[in-house]
Amino acid sequence: MNKVLAITGATGKKSGGYFTQVLSEHADQISSMFPGGIRATIRASSDTSLLDKSSIHFQKCMGILEDSNFLKTVFSGVDTIVHIAGIQLSMTIVETAISCGVRRLILVHTTGIYSKYKQAGEGYRKIEDYIYKACKDAGIILTILRPTMIYGNLHDNNVVQFIQMVDKFPLMPVVNGARYDLQPVHYSDLSKAYYQVLMHEETTANKDFILSGGSPITLRDMLTTIGKQLGKRVRFVSCPYPIAYVGAIVLYGVSLTKIDYREKVQRLCEPRVFSYQEAKEAFGYSPIVFEEGITNEIKDYKRG
Repeated sequence: MNKVLAITGATGKKSGGYFTQVLSEHADQISSMFPGGIRATIRASSDTSLLDKSSIHFQKCMGILEDSNFLKTVFSGVDTIVHIAGIQLSMTIVETAISCGVRRLILVHTTGIYSKYKQAGEGYRKIEDYIYKACKDAGIILTILRPTMIYGNLHDNNVVQFIQMVDKFPLMPVVNGARYDLQPVHYSDLSKAYYQVLMHEETTANKDFILSGGSPITLRDMLTTIGKQLGKRVRFVSCPYPIAYVGAIVLYGVSLTKIDYREKVQRLCEPRVFSYQEAKEAFGYSPIVFEEGITNEIKDYKRG
């Protein structure tokens, strides 16, 4: 049987785009595993340069992932799907995969599912509850991967904002002294993990894995590390959490509910440290630490 692999998010600026490079580095193994080829979903506006340069031929399928009819044409005859394009699209991906008889699904979601705050976590949990049941009923082999905060290039939408603030602000405004732990993960480690999971079906089937960074680090130390690599001393001005939260409530009221930072302030002080031990044991996951991973992102920023 000429097994086919389908990928969503393959032209993404973070882990999705780098995943195609990882596949190219293992072209022989991938070609042997999926002799029917690889299909990559793209939008009309997608930058396909990495796909075009790859040593592997990608069949580029143009359309939008919200369109189930488009997905049916992509997933027809597909054995395995690696869905990197976001948890918000996962239900549509799963429903279409089931209708097309797909055998295996690898979904990239988020550790936001573990948040105790309603808006951040509840919606993710409902999506995954639905997916677990649907895949079990359909007999689909399911693996869910949950990255922490992703960083590593100027498209990460997370750490790049910290870099800009450290570079431009004489004082760094923080809550509770920024003394709470995070565990950001480099996008290249995620891309390698997707490949490792793809190649280790026996140890990853019907399981979920946390993909966190090499070790925990406080936000304060993250900002200080960024400052050192920028050649700047970081000076902090801290606001106690109760005052920050009351300020968010006041802003919510005076804006007539149009500006709502209440949950963002709550989550800002929520520890987000997660062990990747199960991923290490199942497929050899071994991420780098923040101090090492941030170096190239800082260099890219300086080149501007």
